[in-house]
Amino acid sequence: MTWTVPEGGRSTGIGDLAVVGERRMLEGWLDWQRETLVAKCAGLDGEQLARVAVEPSALTLLGLVRHMAEVERAWFRRRVAGEDVGAVWPEDAEEGFGGVDAGCAERDFGRYRDEVEAARAAVAGRGLDETFPVPSGKRLSVRWVYVHMIQEYARHNGHADLLRERTDGRTGD
Repeated sequence: MTWTVPEGGRSTGIGDLAVVGERRMLEGWLDWQRETLVAKCAGLDGEQLARVAVEPSALTLLGLVRHMAEVERAWFRRRVAGEDVGAVWPEDAEEGFGGVDAGCAERDFGRYRDEVEAARAAVAGRGLDETFPVPSGKRLSVRWVYVHMIQEYARHNGHADLLRERTDGRTGD
């Protein structure tokens, strides 16, 4: 049997975030964006996920998932938590966008899910005002990382929307 991305539901509805505290709002919006990326891939197999669908771009849905695993690790684990962990895809110099292999789709989704869970653990108990240094010498806050990650997912989810529509015509959030 061919592996496909499982259909998933939403852990949080946007309306549930209307009147909540700042931390819950940031976490909720980030989870909503994470779940949107997975929803864009739901029901597709490795071949479909690895398909270049919007030429001349080489972007693929699987490449986006791989990239976001790398971004989750970079911001939450390496920068915020200061963990000494290497790249998720050390063989890929393109931050996850390269090295896409249809036969590894299930493994790649597993790594993505693992990185999301590790990211959650890395910021658990950290205050939004807590800061950390970045290579430029500046200090950024945990709050800044949440906002940046929501923005990063939103941008790439727009790409995913176009790729999915070109793959099988499916649209929606």
